Amino acid sequence: MKQKLVLIGNGMAGINCMEEILKVNPSLYEMTVFGSEPHYNYNRIMLSTVLQGDTKVDDITLHDRAWYERNDIRLYAGETVIQVDTVEKTVSADRNRKVSYDKLIIATGSVPFMLPIPGADKEGVVSFRTIEDCQKMIEIAGNYQKAAVIGGGLLGLEAARGLLNLGMEVNVVHIANHLMERQLDPTAALMLEQELKSQGMKFLLEKTTEEIIGARRVEGLRFTDGTALEADMVVMAVGVRPNVQLAKESGIETNRAILVNDYLQTSVPDVYAVGECVEHRGMVYGLVKPLYEQGRVLAAHLCAKETAGYEGSTLATQLKISGVNVFSAGNFQADAPAKTMMSVDELAQTYKKIVLRDEKVIGAVMFGDTKASNKLLDMIAKQKVITDEEKQLLLQSTGAEPEVVTMEQTELICQCNAVSKGAIIEACQSHELASVEEIKNCTKASSACGGCKLLVSELLSYIQSEDFDEVVEKEAMCACTTLTDEEIVQEMQIRRLSSVHDVIEQLGWKTKDGCRTCVPALHYYLGMIYPEYEAEQEALFLNERMNAVVQSDGTYAITPQMYGGITNADELRRIADIAEKHRIPNVAVTSEQRIHLYGIPKEQLEAIWRELDLPLRSAAGNRGHTIKTCLGETACTCEKERALELAVEIEKKMDSVPAPHRLKVGVSACSHNGAGSTTKDVGIIQFARGWELYVGGSSGRHVRQGQLLSVVETAEEACELVIAFVQYYRETAKYGERTWDWINRVNLLHIREVLFAPELRQQLSGNLEQDALQIKARLAKTF
Repeated sequence: MKQKLVLIGNGMAGINCMEEILKVNPSLYEMTVFGSEPHYNYNRIMLSTVLQGDTKVDDITLHDRAWYERNDIRLYAGETVIQVDTVEKTVSADRNRKVSYDKLIIATGSVPFMLPIPGADKEGVVSFRTIEDCQKMIEIAGNYQKAAVIGGGLLGLEAARGLLNLGMEVNVVHIANHLMERQLDPTAALMLEQELKSQGMKFLLEKTTEEIIGARRVEGLRFTDGTALEADMVVMAVGVRPNVQLAKESGIETNRAILVNDYLQTSVPDVYAVGECVEHRGMVYGLVKPLYEQGRVLAAHLCAKETAGYEGSTLATQLKISGVNVFSAGNFQADAPAKTMMSVDELAQTYKKIVLRDEKVIGAVMFGDTKASNKLLDMIAKQKVITDEEKQLLLQSTGAEPEVVTMEQTELICQCNAVSKGAIIEACQSHELASVEEIKNCTKASSACGGCKLLVSELLSYIQSEDFDEVVEKEAMCACTTLTDEEIVQEMQIRRLSSVHDVIEQLGWKTKDGCRTCVPALHYYLGMIYPEYEAEQEALFLNERMNAVVQSDGTYAITPQMYGGITNADELRRIADIAEKHRIPNVAVTSEQRIHLYGIPKEQLEAIWRELDLPLRSAAGNRGHTIKTCLGETACTCEKERALELAVEIEKKMDSVPAPHRLKVGVSACSHNGAGSTTKDVGIIQFARGWELYVGGSSGRHVRQGQLLSVVETAEEACELVIAFVQYYRETAKYGERTWDWINRVNLLHIREVLFAPELRQQLSGNLEQDALQIKARLAKTF
């Protein structure tokens, strides 16, 4: 039964965490989201582009209605949670709605700080935080001329740029003596001020607002020094504060924000927090990259996946005002013993300041030429000793050559979503991507803060140019070859290679006989391309009645085939008689509900095979294993007959068919899940109205819960879907790739699209049936 996960906050941090959970284990939670705003999840950081007229509101929507529905997420938009009962584990919203939870994530973000000065409640005073704020500013700009923006930080400057685009006369009022004093040093701030002045922006620095003047609506500002400024609109952009009121009232420990540990756990069991409302190791983050990093850690923790925990983030700022390139990161104001490298070109209007400690970069500020920003971020994060050559390269002008040309493929283009240069190149080549929008949709690069959009555009231009000659670093099958699995299979088909020897000889293997990694893989791929192909068997596997598996001591083991774990008195008596007659030392009932005879000398095999005269199952090799059922559950009185019939039917269809890796399958007759179906490669659970199908689970050392593939009404549908899934795995997975790794690589949504198409599903089922018939026909010739 799914656990109930409730998310308070429909913003970027919380929904990104939900996305990560869906990637790891989409079937684990029943998800509910409360959002105070009446919108689907949108990119708040891109509001400035809406105000500037570059994009529309629809363009910044990250997840539309279809996404919530597709992932079975219940969204209550326009509803604010007003109470959390951490004892009863319920949340209550302002529309008389109460929802229970097993796990709760608080992602309430921050709220704009409104200066507590006289007149702050007048008409025409707005904050800059939501879509509604944006729309209100655009409406006012259509009827009035003069705007005052209080706050010369990043948000205030973006608002001011937008209002300029709307045709308003804009004054930026700032309390400090230079702009963006937390992100820039005085030199970079002065250069920024001069550039923005040339664009039409005006500045009043070292000004403290005393009062907003006017009758019913805004008429201007009065400052503490006695001066005044006329204004028809006042935008408050003096900062934000973590929205922690709900957490405080719920008894959750807070300081500046909600206190969390490295796994984003709050002081209350089963209550977590992520995003701008969080304080971690004394830090409160307001940038998207740290919030996404927190979300990835929290998702892994909630899915019981191993994670080192969140250790904090390197802060970086990139101004998103058109025509202005500004960047800062890390500790760029460090005192001695830190040392500073600096470069100023007043003619070119560029400035670079790089701060080092123990020959490692700890901070940087750049204006004008910010092409080295990604490299600097990488250096700060990795804390590698910088070479003299790297120092010169970082300080010198990068000229006309784009930064992406010299970047390593492992370096990140999109810091927020951790998308590398190599990943974008591979995506462009594999999917023939031809626009920044297509790259964003495919890789998520530039979908968060948008700061890397120019870099993505430059990379795309580079890829499409005649100068591009980079090869994406690929994972070769093994050390014997430089080719990937996909390339080898393609060449085997094009050249019609039909033996391991042919592949090694014609595809330029570095070794004469291959190795333990590539030879089994080649046998498998040859068998998939040519079903009649017969590989050399390490075990004695002659046919369905004559096979055995060699053990570590040189003796052999045999396992009578009992489909679904079902046998009868005659078979049991025959097994017992043979074990007694031939003094077979070990007879065991395995955890997979089969009888295992082992310790048999090789010279006795012929006689035992002949006298036993039963189909035998090979436990060796990568293939479908015996299907586990819940027939041994005596405490559960549910009807098991249909589940057993389904298990037998699936096992017979998969019998002897090889796979990329051993496949474990479970069929449970009810929700008691006696067969452990949720931790199998393929699991089926019967319930009152049908069957639940799970895929990609594991009951090994690191237990992994399977993801819900589908829910079907009949056993026939369940069988067909399982067989199609297994065949699609056989046809598209790499040899040795576990089902969950394959699912993560090709995406569960894609697998569903294939399997839910009736024609494709039937074709896959037919392919597996044909392969099984050919294998059995080949084996029968030796009997």
